[in-house]
Amino acid sequence: MDAWPVVDGGRFPASCAQGEPVSFGANAFREGHDSMGVQAILTDPDGAETALPLVSTNPGLDLWEARFTPRATGRWSFRIEAFSAPYDTWAHIAEVKIPAAMDEDLVIAEGIEVLERAAGEAAAGERPASDAALLRAALETLRDTDLAPGARVALALGEDLRAIMRERPLRDGVTTAGPYDLVVHRRLALAGSWYEFFPRSEGARFSPEEGGWISGTLRTAADSLERVAAMGFDVAYLTPIHPIGQAFRKGRNNTLDPKPGDPGSPYAIGAAEGGHDAIHPDLGTMEDFDAFVGRAKELGLEVAMDIALQCSPDHPWVAEHPEWFVVRPDGTIAYAENPPKKYQDIYPLSFDTDYEGLYAAIRDMLEHWVEHGVTLFRVDNPHTKPVRFWEELLAEFDEKHPEVIFLAEAFTRPTMMHTLGKIGFHQSYTYFTWRHTPEELEEYLGELTAAARYMVPSFWPTTHDILTPFMSQGGRSAFTLRAILAATLVPTWGIYTGYELIEDVPRPGAEEQIDNEKYEFKPRDFAGALEKGRSIQPLLTRLNTIRREHPALQTLTDIAFHRADDPQVLVFSKHLDAAETGTGSADTIIVASLTAHDRDAWTTLHLDLSALGVAGGFEVEDLLTGERFTWGSDPYVELSTHHRPAHILRVIHHQES
Repeated sequence: MDAWPVVDGGRFPASCAQGEPVSFGANAFREGHDSMGVQAILTDPDGAETALPLVSTNPGLDLWEARFTPRATGRWSFRIEAFSAPYDTWAHIAEVKIPAAMDEDLVIAEGIEVLERAAGEAAAGERPASDAALLRAALETLRDTDLAPGARVALALGEDLRAIMRERPLRDGVTTAGPYDLVVHRRLALAGSWYEFFPRSEGARFSPEEGGWISGTLRTAADSLERVAAMGFDVAYLTPIHPIGQAFRKGRNNTLDPKPGDPGSPYAIGAAEGGHDAIHPDLGTMEDFDAFVGRAKELGLEVAMDIALQCSPDHPWVAEHPEWFVVRPDGTIAYAENPPKKYQDIYPLSFDTDYEGLYAAIRDMLEHWVEHGVTLFRVDNPHTKPVRFWEELLAEFDEKHPEVIFLAEAFTRPTMMHTLGKIGFHQSYTYFTWRHTPEELEEYLGELTAAARYMVPSFWPTTHDILTPFMSQGGRSAFTLRAILAATLVPTWGIYTGYELIEDVPRPGAEEQIDNEKYEFKPRDFAGALEKGRSIQPLLTRLNTIRREHPALQTLTDIAFHRADDPQVLVFSKHLDAAETGTGSADTIIVASLTAHDRDAWTTLHLDLSALGVAGGFEVEDLLTGERFTWGSDPYVELSTHHRPAHILRVIHHQES
């Protein structure tokens, strides 16, 4: 009996988020023609059990499924139980033979035996009193010889009795698969919006009178939080805030000749002022950091910190623990390389010599930041560290700090990315940045939804390291389209500050921005750009509002792709029924979007109405413009790169008409 959600045969726990519908199922069969049943028995973190009846979803192919929405966070378990179902077997025989006047007395006698068995369970307290009353009534009717056979079996075959036998079936020959683990994380592990910025740029200014650039601080960065919150973001993500080394410090655009005042890369962590547990003195003090976190919480934001497990040559660990680094034959410590890129200002860590000591240092450093209010960590290049290390560390934090979320920044081989999800990372960066056509996006979403029980994707159109040719060549249209797709295809997305200003000039020969903020201060005039109409901040705000108001967009697996006559138009929908939204009504979103930044579309869509939960004609409202349309299975749409790059439509259900 195959069962799901199970990851690698149970080697790793499956995972989901609080309030996320999860499909439980099995491929189960039996010999012969008697009926069978399948249940998932779920055990919550407090030890309470819930029986979830599974339904045959593909008769003849032995697939049994049902959905369940865990409401409590923590470590759950489940097992799948398949069994022979004597009531269902009898009910089928009665439905066939009684109308045909075949073996009527024998069929009724068999029904009495079956229901007496269930009544005995009720008498023993194994069933609720409501079951007992219904079973007594059905038995009395079965025994009433003054009635015609059809009338005698009517109550025993009625929907009321069938319902209780589905919920609490009679079971023979029970076969069990499991138990299997299921970890339920808090909601933000599945659905949220991140905003990344360099604190030193927020409030930075150039003053010749004061000697050049004056860094922004955590206090000035806190002033920017109100704008981030007003756009509807959930997470304020800070690039590293630690002291930066002087040795081999990089200059602007990653040059090896820094000029006076160049701040260096914040990823070259560590200096005389301290290492990963310290704050760059230009940014302020720990008191300033606590004030930053406090202000974020006042605005409904959580703080994510960038964790880069690497050191500058000036990091205290280099002198205190040389065994934590790779020493070359010439006696030098190996710096980081990703040929042809060289990072002479960064020493990678090595776990080969003193694993326990390095593990303890990193764990204690993370504990330090958790104590100061950090609830999310974006981990830089986790694929360059031992998998064993992450599995042990994430398990420890899941036990001690289940509220803390780890995002894997691993643009690497698929197998490693999937493995990082399996061993405990809550979220992962993805290849979305390089997937553009409808075919590529649909194929990729298929891969991601198949891995949904252990890997949650986070879609970023750009990052501080990545600016693809699509983005650098497409201008405002490209930035608009990719924001719409990132915000609606998956439940977690993020942007790097400056995205709203269409910062799209690449550094020659590289897929990254010119004048990269990693190597210089970059203050921005957000208010001025907004006033002059040069910002897409209103779009980002609207996207986050739509996401927050529509539970369907907070799911990953409930996605269906539809077709358009124009091959560059992507059409997909997300649907949750009323029982799963938590709002009392179903939620259905349809997105029809351009994918090319330089071509409009006039096309007919072809919708699978069953995936939308509708039949025939229905009304939709465009959540970007407020327009309403009456659609059927084949609506005609006009999309424009400059005026209407996409429809984001909610289906208006009949009760709202």
